[in-house]
Amino acid sequence: MASRPAAKKSPAKKTAAPTKAPAKKAAAKKAPVKKAAAKKPAPKRAPAKKAMAKKPAPKPAPNPTGGLYKLVRALWLGVAHSVGAMFRGIGRGAKGLDPAHRKDGLALLLLGIGLICAAGTWSNLQGPVGDLVDMLVTGAFGRLDLLVPILLGIIAVRLIRHPEQPEANGRIVIGLSALVIGVLGQVHIACGSPARGDGMRAIRDAGGLIGWAAATPLSFTMTQVLAVPLLVLLTVFGLLVVTATPVNAIPQRLHQLGVKLGVVHEDAAFADGAPDEYDDEWREATPVRSRKRPAAPESYDPERAEEEAFAKRRKSRRSVQPAMERPMDAVDVAAAAAAALDGAVLHGMPPSPLVADLTQGVSGESSGENSGETSTGDRSAAVPTARAKKAPAGAQKEPEPTPTSLGVADLTKSAPEPRGDLPPRAEQLQLAGDITYALPSLDLLTRGGPGKSRSAANDIVVESLSTVFTEFKVDASVTGFTRGPTVTRYEIELGPAVKVEKITALAKNIAYAVASPDVRIISPIPGKSAVGIEIPNTDREMVNVGDVLRLADAAEDDHPMLVALGKDVEGGYVMANMAKMPHILVAGATGSGKSSCINCLITSIMMRATPEDVRMVLVDPKRVELTAYEGIPHLITPIITNPKKAAEALQWVVREMDLRYDDLAAFGYRHIDDFNQAVKDGKLTTPEGSERELKAYPYLLVIVDELADLMMVAPRDVEDSIVRITQLARAAGIHLVLATQRPSVDVVTGLIKANVPSRLAFATSSLADSRVILDQPGAEKLIGKGDGLFLPMGANKPTRMQGAFVIEDEIHAIVQHCKDQMAPVFRDDVTVGTKQKKEIDEDIGDDLDLLCAAVELVVSTQFGSTSMLQRKLRVGFAKAGRLMDLMESRNIVGPSEGSKARDVLVKADELEGVLAVIRGEAHP
Repeated sequence: MASRPAAKKSPAKKTAAPTKAPAKKAAAKKAPVKKAAAKKPAPKRAPAKKAMAKKPAPKPAPNPTGGLYKLVRALWLGVAHSVGAMFRGIGRGAKGLDPAHRKDGLALLLLGIGLICAAGTWSNLQGPVGDLVDMLVTGAFGRLDLLVPILLGIIAVRLIRHPEQPEANGRIVIGLSALVIGVLGQVHIACGSPARGDGMRAIRDAGGLIGWAAATPLSFTMTQVLAVPLLVLLTVFGLLVVTATPVNAIPQRLHQLGVKLGVVHEDAAFADGAPDEYDDEWREATPVRSRKRPAAPESYDPERAEEEAFAKRRKSRRSVQPAMERPMDAVDVAAAAAAALDGAVLHGMPPSPLVADLTQGVSGESSGENSGETSTGDRSAAVPTARAKKAPAGAQKEPEPTPTSLGVADLTKSAPEPRGDLPPRAEQLQLAGDITYALPSLDLLTRGGPGKSRSAANDIVVESLSTVFTEFKVDASVTGFTRGPTVTRYEIELGPAVKVEKITALAKNIAYAVASPDVRIISPIPGKSAVGIEIPNTDREMVNVGDVLRLADAAEDDHPMLVALGKDVEGGYVMANMAKMPHILVAGATGSGKSSCINCLITSIMMRATPEDVRMVLVDPKRVELTAYEGIPHLITPIITNPKKAAEALQWVVREMDLRYDDLAAFGYRHIDDFNQAVKDGKLTTPEGSERELKAYPYLLVIVDELADLMMVAPRDVEDSIVRITQLARAAGIHLVLATQRPSVDVVTGLIKANVPSRLAFATSSLADSRVILDQPGAEKLIGKGDGLFLPMGANKPTRMQGAFVIEDEIHAIVQHCKDQMAPVFRDDVTVGTKQKKEIDEDIGDDLDLLCAAVELVVSTQFGSTSMLQRKLRVGFAKAGRLMDLMESRNIVGPSEGSKARDVLVKADELEGVLAVIRGEAHP
């Protein structure tokens, strides 16, 4: 009776146990299948066994060791997790170290190993460390184990002194390896070539294991007669590689060594030859462009030669710069050199004269002059004071350098003209008199150091991007990055058969991984087969407008309309020629950097152009942005703050454009530059009887700081003037800069956008504003404070850049310099449309021309008929009836008399007076 209940309970337990495996294996099976599997007769034998096994289960004795085991296991796992977390934290900290610290750590580690080797080889170090040094160092290097600490110390010192030359590490490792193998092989042969059968003590007393491994195969295969010369050649090869000396330069190096030691005297044959291009020291001291340049003769003066070169370049520049008396300190010199080299390398431009001075002071030892006494060397300085040196006492004046002594003669330029007083200027736009204008010195603008090319934050971002690609199983890798002052662009290379959309779809995940919401993806990077991810830097850098202008000056671009904009993502300076743009729209939200950009534009014009070259019209409806520039001689009218007067000024610009085109058409020129050059050359003459004196037209730059205010006051007049200027004014030398903080469609209309080809968008508040400015998204993801997208005329994709910044003190210093040079001379007709303003009745509106034509037709024919106006003027019945009512209100025609024609109340001789009254003019 007791076994039956057990048999009944056991099937329930048995059916519950095997149902777990079938449930996973057959998930698609229906529920009745499980019931059928539970009712199979096969498992009927198991219940008895299971029941028998279950009977003693409730009676186990308590095991006291189980609790102790769990406690020990928990303690062990806790200690293991703590230690592991500590070491993982140390590893993450090591990855975040700056590369310079890693190199210093490696050098110090080598110094420590060298000290241990010295203690083990130079003295009898006891203990396990001494035994290890004896086994490894002495066993490997044999008798020359005493030199191992010295080699380690030399390598450590080199890593500490020259961490910026990692490319030479591989060469030194190869050279030292060949040198050590060759020397130890010769030592092994000289000590009798002991074999392994002689014991390790004999091998250690010879060349060690390295010498045995190098000499034994050679001696066995080709005897010691050939083994020794081969090992000697290997030793010489290692020595040449370590010292970076090619075979053909061995005599010259030996001669230089003898001269330094005082054993031999300097020979002209060796002095004329330039050091070999593999010499590290010469590479550091000499710029790339002068490595193979032959040395100058004894009469060659490098300062005078450079002075003559600047005189050639500056022949067309008509300004005298003030002398710069203040010498630069070492920090300024180094910062300027690095900044100039940065831009020169990126843009393919020659280094600035300052960099030429610094490099020439190291490499031009034959001149015997101290380059540390040179002045700042900015090209904006006057030619006579551009290079100032102190001659040693008793030194004779060297003769003037001839064209043949200047290296390669420049046959494309004429001989330099003798310097003297500049001719008086003939200023345009009512500027008269003998005026000598000096451009502001670049020393008024502060210098900025070279930008960072890499930081620990960039390495962390690269690791985060790689982790995202790994987690989402995307075959992509970070192949490099270019760091700018504001953002860093990381280049992502995709694997085969990987869609670009997989990267763009991960935009939010990438932003989450790098902890930055402002992530912009470029697919692809223009000119590269890679996807770009632009991520803001946690350590932003400031771009000084002085650095951009110094690069432009070093590039010897003298165009007066060249302005500084900022620095792009790749670290190159961004400049733009307003004459080629030819008009630009600058837009962005409040605080995005728009006003700073306008200040940089005006500052660039004042630094590079005279009032004869460029005149400006500044429109500032906000009345506070451009007040610092009040009174500069470049202005053609006082700063305009009234929107109605701004509309009149734009209409004056249209009339000025028409006058310039009249001159171009009359004399047969297509551009204002050609016309000005012809005027300066005296090729143009006025017709007989004309008292007009031809003068060169300056460039006219119109800057509107807030376009929205003008469009609210006089939208029709402002839009018409802007459209007409932007359509035609390029060849007349008139250029427009429109700035607004509300880039909506009612401010930046379709006609304005169609005729302003260049755009500069700063951070906007919405995607719609970005599309208004750039016709594409992107500006809504900018981070503000000068971060912008520059889309010049002809470019397909905008360039991301950090706008330059100029402080208030620099602006005041430059403005004061310009005011001291010349007083402004304004035009009186800029803000006045005509001598007497027209007063047109409001009821006429836009029908003034049509009404005048109707009045002339009715008065001349003395027939006032509405149907005649329809036929003659080709207007509808409603328009003809309105014209007739306007004439009736002005007593030109009588009242309507049904179908009859109206009476004409004005005679033909009174027509001119009636038309003048209608047009708002004075009665003739």
